[in-house]
Amino acid sequence: MFWWLKKEQAPPMIALVLPGGGARAAYQVGVLRAVARLLPRDAPLPFPIVTGTSAGSINATALAIHARTFRKGVLRISRVWENFHVNQVFRADTLGLLKTGAHWLAALAVGGLGRYNPYALLDRSPLYPLLNRYIPTERIQEAIDAGVLRALAVTASSYKTGHSVTFYQGVAELAPWNRQRRLGRPAQITIDHLMASSAIPFIFSAVRIGNEYFGDGSMRQIAPLSPAVHLGADRLFVVGIRKQYNGEDDEEEDARYPTLAEIASNVLSSIFLDSLDTDLERLERINKTISLIPDRRLEQGGVALRPIEVLAISPSQSIDRIAARHAHLLPPALRYLLRGVGAYSRHGATLLSYLLFERAFCRDLIALGYHDAMARRDDILRFLAQDSEPDQAAAL
Repeated sequence: MFWWLKKEQAPPMIALVLPGGGARAAYQVGVLRAVARLLPRDAPLPFPIVTGTSAGSINATALAIHARTFRKGVLRISRVWENFHVNQVFRADTLGLLKTGAHWLAALAVGGLGRYNPYALLDRSPLYPLLNRYIPTERIQEAIDAGVLRALAVTASSYKTGHSVTFYQGVAELAPWNRQRRLGRPAQITIDHLMASSAIPFIFSAVRIGNEYFGDGSMRQIAPLSPAVHLGADRLFVVGIRKQYNGEDDEEEDARYPTLAEIASNVLSSIFLDSLDTDLERLERINKTISLIPDRRLEQGGVALRPIEVLAISPSQSIDRIAARHAHLLPPALRYLLRGVGAYSRHGATLLSYLLFERAFCRDLIALGYHDAMARRDDILRFLAQDSEPDQAAAL
């Protein structure tokens, strides 16, 4: 699963892996800004393969469109994230929330409204025009034809089959794959694919693609690193969105029943965060195991394999705590709703972090991502096989 055939004298095929996480994906932008700062101003996208899930699929697609000039692509998505407001992503005004709430109450009161049943808690219609404006998906093929992009992959979950489906657009020689509950399908990536991949269950409505409805790609995605390897990668640059656990939050406190927000936070974390951590741990274990097997043994077995190299950048601070500091920036009606379900409790801030599309929060995450990536400057340059000094003339 995590291995690629050895290539004679071939340069490494590096893939960028961007997971989901709602507003937490602003951290990815900071990491990418640091990488762009370390490369020459006019450098193309250093990742021939780009894969994204949920909010990460939007960042991935924006980069693919601007693959000829990596820095330009990073600047463009930075401007969006640095100036975000919640109402650009979903309706958070009083009228919009009252309308949605009344719809749900009516459906519950009469035992359902048939074809008029509500589909989600929040109305995400404002996001469509924003994506159409900043992500002209028809330009993806231009980057592929120009030879600066091998493949873009966007993962979504089928509500019909329960499969994790990776839609990919790339060079002609790429082949689809079919694994247990995991599929790879060639497609022309559109805004609908991005909306489907980022449709958080219960919160945002599913999106129809073909004859199926799809929701957030992080659901059922048990191997988030796998699509990049299927597309030919032998190096993975992974941007996580959760601080690595070190036990520092294990504090004794009185047991009490968890709030709805705390339960939702755990559910969302299991969807967005746990599979990536598990997959990285599995990759490290297999890499270590393969390193103990002599090459001649591998050759005798008829398989010439090598480990997949990975560089993962993760937050050095708790994003939940940063979200708690910015919770007051949410629109009043949304604050009222979230406070009612316990999102303002100590362990409920994870839910806030997924919905906090406000520029102050996003800018803090961008700054954190930039700082964390620059702290690993030498590792990044070595991983990308770059010897260049950072371009000091133009800061990102």
